[in-house]
Amino acid sequence: MSGSSVSIDEAWAGSLAGLALDGIATEFPNKPGDVMVGPGCARTPRELHPVFYGCFDWHSSVHSHWALVRLLRCCAWLGVAGEVRAALDVRLSEHGLDAEAAYFRERHRRAFERMYGWAWLLRLATELHEWGDPDAEVWARRLEPLVRQIVTLTRQYLPLLRWPNRTGEHGNTAFAMAQMIDYSRGVGDDDLAAMLTARACDYFLDDRDAPVRLEPGGEDFLSPCLVEADLMRRVLPGPEFSAWLDEFLPALRTGSLGSLEAPVEVADMTDGRLGHLAGLNLSRAWTMRSIGATLGGNDARSQVLSHAASRHLAAGLSRVESGHYEGEHWLGTFAIFALTDVGMPA
Repeated sequence: MSGSSVSIDEAWAGSLAGLALDGIATEFPNKPGDVMVGPGCARTPRELHPVFYGCFDWHSSVHSHWALVRLLRCCAWLGVAGEVRAALDVRLSEHGLDAEAAYFRERHRRAFERMYGWAWLLRLATELHEWGDPDAEVWARRLEPLVRQIVTLTRQYLPLLRWPNRTGEHGNTAFAMAQMIDYSRGVGDDDLAAMLTARACDYFLDDRDAPVRLEPGGEDFLSPCLVEADLMRRVLPGPEFSAWLDEFLPALRTGSLGSLEAPVEVADMTDGRLGHLAGLNLSRAWTMRSIGATLGGNDARSQVLSHAASRHLAAGLSRVESGHYEGEHWLGTFAIFALTDVGMPA
């Protein structure tokens, strides 16, 4: 997987780091998503999650921590690198992360953030593992109890999940599995990788004629069709993936992406749900680019995807710094993901 291809200048990287630093320290407003089984469960976000309490919700806090690690890894020239390292060292504390792991061991909380937040936690673990930085090694060791808990929950859950979730929001199964496959391969967990690969084939191998005409949903931040293809390009060898894609997106051979072709417009960035569409443009961009890279530059479909990805990237980046926390608490992560070739084929 790609480690450090970067198309972020110093000013832009500093701005994105600033959004993440501000977000992880902002406890309120907050959408906790906690299951309450008694009056003693009524606790503040920071009491429930001593590490990942900021950024409006748990998964956004997790992926904002990932975004800061990613910037440190990819941008050695980052002007605020010292501030970022200091913040991460305080936040990714052994005591706090042990408490986060204990949270998931409680029976009524085992489905918390399933599977979107789990996927981002494993993406953070992947980044720390692959970096080779002394600080990252310390943070990875501290994170390990929570990682083990999430991996255990994943192993227990996927054999029970008979049908995938195909939404364009947090519940999407394909997006989560793609991040988890990168984790399992990155850390050398062959058993987890084999299970994920097998389940991906169970869910998606026979899919034909993706219903792109039904996209986007009004509050999507993922394209169900594109994240599925982005998962399957990880699972199938190149020629097999190419043949699968012909069946899944047959019009792509004729140069058409249908309703996936044009970036989506965002009506109101002060509405957190409608603002999801800004993230959709960014996630469409990175999935189009990764699928195209898998096909190779000589494949005409790759050129169609590349052109559309550039348009989506520009549209998505224009909304990252809106001045409204509804988008700024998370869109920087999606920008960094798109700009630094995360998960791209080697």
